[in-house]
This record gives sequence, C-alpha cells and structure tokens, in this order.
Amino acid sequence: MRAPGSDKGIAAGDVLLAVDGVSLAFGGVKAITDVSFDIRKGEIRAIIGPNGAGKTSMLNVINGFYHPQHGRITFKGETRQRMRPHVAAAQGIARTFQNVALFKGMTTLDNIMAGRTLKMRGSFFWQLFRHGPAMREEIEHRHVVEEIIDFLEIQHIRKTPVGKLPYGLQKRVELGRALAMEPDLLLLDEPMAGMNLEEKEDMSRFIIDVNNQYGTTIALIEHDMGVVMDLSDRVVVLEYGRKIADGTPAEVKSDQTVIDAYLGVPH
Repeated sequence: MRAPGSDKGIAAGDVLLAVDGVSLAFGGVKAITDVSFDIRKGEIRAIIGPNGAGKTSMLNVINGFYHPQHGRITFKGETRQRMRPHVAAAQGIARTFQNVALFKGMTTLDNIMAGRTLKMRGSFFWQLFRHGPAMREEIEHRHVVEEIIDFLEIQHIRKTPVGKLPYGLQKRVELGRALAMEPDLLLLDEPMAGMNLEEKEDMSRFIIDVNNQYGTTIALIEHDMGVVMDLSDRVVVLEYGRKIADGTPAEVKSDQTVIDAYLGVPH
C-alpha cells in the first residue's frame, strides 16, 4: 500500500483539517453547538464524551454525511460548509462505522477490494468484460489489497464471507477496506466497540502501525479511556454537543470539567 500523497503541501504537524464554529441541529434538537478544533497531519486525534455528546455527528459532518447549519470545515486548505460523502472520499477522507458496515455475503478480499473503487480508472466496458486494460488494472489493485491483508494479518480469512467472521475480525476487515482508499485522514468510529481485551490490543497495534508506517492522520471516537490515553496525541472532549476541553491526554485527564462530566473520578 502506498503512503498517502495528495496533501504534499502540508507538513507533519500542520493543520490538515479544521472545524470552525460548527453547529448542527435536527429540528429543535441541537446535536453540535459552536464546536471548533483542528486535526494536525500525522497525529492521532481522539474525540471523546458521554453518550449523546455529538461525537458521531461530528464525524458525519467531517465526511459530508451531515451538513451543518453554521460553521465550516477546512480540509487541506479548502474551506467548505457542505460536502457529499463521495467527494470527501475522493479528496482523501475514509471512514469506519460504529456498527460494522460490510457486505456480509462477500469475502474479506472482495470487501477490501471495494475500497479501491475510487482508484479505478478503466472504462466500464473493459471492467464489464474483465479484459485488456481493466484486467491489468484489477491485478494492480488486487496487489494493494493483498498487501493490506498481510499488514492486518488476516490471510487466513481472505476467502471467507465476512458474515461468518467473529465481530473483532469484521472490524479489522472494515479497517482494511478504509485503508484500501489510501486516505490522508482516517475516521474511526469506536473501533474497539464489542471487542475483548486481546482484540483491543490487536486493533490498537494496527492503528499505531497505520499512523507510524503510512503516516496516516487518524481521528477516532473511543469510550475505552485506557485506549484513548495510550494512543492519542491530543483529545477533544464533547458534552451535550459542546466542546468542554481540548489538549493532550494528560491535560484532559486532569481537567476537572472533564472529570465531573465524563470520567467520574472524585475530587
């Protein structure tokens, strides 16, 4: 798998994505209220908060699934208020979901190949008949997918329909599909949800390796505070759709507002 390369003008540590004064409401229900933060290239950025804090809504705004009523998103220097998910994907934003969103009847290999769709350039005619340029292109994409399968250590399930896999492996396949897009920004929505300790340790290792080896910037939502404190470079904390803290894991962990609202540690 090639390292992301479409953000060449942005150096490590520079702002890759900025959220500026974003507000989102559904009818009279406010999901996000005037939230601002940024994500720097090369970091692992955690978004935490209690249930209903607006975390998933924020990811949905970033990748264009929701359109905020106020505020703006700046990604790789381009400022926008509205973005369609397929456009966000084409510009380098990939996503996994809180509930696994895979093609359950398809194999691991085919699910990860689906992540290469935006990279395919052959005409529909050649792809239909799997001949000529389309065949050569498919071989190239399949090579990338096989590298991802090796990287995630799932060679033994490459031909297995994902609906037959245990939940932890399904989450790993979904990560593989996102990686197949070669994203500049990878959004992970509760990647450890429903996992046992061993599965969490494996997923944590893969997230660190994706960040270190490929330089992929990662924003993740996670409820396991041990995971958040171990993986993250910086943490933003939401409560009832508002930002209440933003800083390093150590700063956030010792912030009394966060303790009172979320961590539940006595004074």
